[in-house]
Amino acid sequence: MKRLLLLALLAALPARADDVVPGRADDVVRVGVINSLSDVPAFLALERGYFRDQHIDAQFTSLDTAGKMIAPLGAGDLDVGGGASSAGLFNAVERGIHIRIVADRTTTWAQSDYQSVIVRRDLIDSGRVKTLADLKGLRIGIATPGIAELSVVNEGVKSAGLKYSDVNIVYLSFPQQIAAFANGALDASFIIEPFGTIAVQAGSARRLVNTEAFYPGDQIGLQFYSEDFATNHRGVAIRFMTALLRGYRDYMGTIRDGHITGPGAAPVIELIVRRYKISEALAREMYSQHVDPDGRVNLASIRRDWEFFRDQAMIKGSVPPESVVDMSFAQAAAKVLGSEGR
Repeated sequence: MKRLLLLALLAALPARADDVVPGRADDVVRVGVINSLSDVPAFLALERGYFRDQHIDAQFTSLDTAGKMIAPLGAGDLDVGGGASSAGLFNAVERGIHIRIVADRTTTWAQSDYQSVIVRRDLIDSGRVKTLADLKGLRIGIATPGIAELSVVNEGVKSAGLKYSDVNIVYLSFPQQIAAFANGALDASFIIEPFGTIAVQAGSARRLVNTEAFYPGDQIGLQFYSEDFATNHRGVAIRFMTALLRGYRDYMGTIRDGHITGPGAAPVIELIVRRYKISEALAREMYSQHVDPDGRVNLASIRRDWEFFRDQAMIKGSVPPESVVDMSFAQAAAKVLGSEGR
């Protein structure tokens, strides 16, 4: 009788073993990366076995841009992706392609010039450009159409009393921008690392201002989950996030004064040199992004970018950005690891 009662009680429990029992070694999670510096914490988690500790086989696939992740995430062909906020992301949501923003990936911070406005050196040296107001009429380099970097430009020119239409946007990849500075085809850029340091070291550009001066805490990069992964594999999704946050924390532990020079920096530098094919000197000289150890996002920044996209008619703007953000996975993972605060 006692045995029958126990079986009945067990049968009445919610069928969510996925949330409480360590998964099998064949819990495959398909992860899209764009091989930017914002992928370093995830690579750390992979190489240090943090996904394996969570019984997850994390299979990384490289794509050219975050925009190319949207369709496979929407179709469930990718479980996890990451990249910049964009008009394309919100347009996909408007079309009914359900993708969730689940964690921080890259944020600017006052301790670092990770994202800065750089200007062609001769324009600085001649005195032609002294402040952001002097960018009026100049050619501003942006990596890709429709990305949140355009919102940063808007905030920068507004802070100087200009309008977004007062500058000329030129779409060039970051490596192309470096060459364009050298040959005089580009005047300025709102640029991230390591490209800002590369341009400055090449002698073709100078830093004008850190974007923190007019857009503090810019949420540059976001971590995404597919709707299928978030809904139908919640336990695995939490375990994935737990491993990822361990990578975040390891990475942030190496940062001192905005550079990867603190305790434990050597293996991180080695990883960057190996995976990104840059020199050790550049890896140590460049500035680092911030990533929240608990995975929290700057929702105000996401909304600001969304409003810019809407005001520029890049999106319809009928689906509010808050409806796309789901912090429950990061919160659950932080609870497992112990919150580290912001």
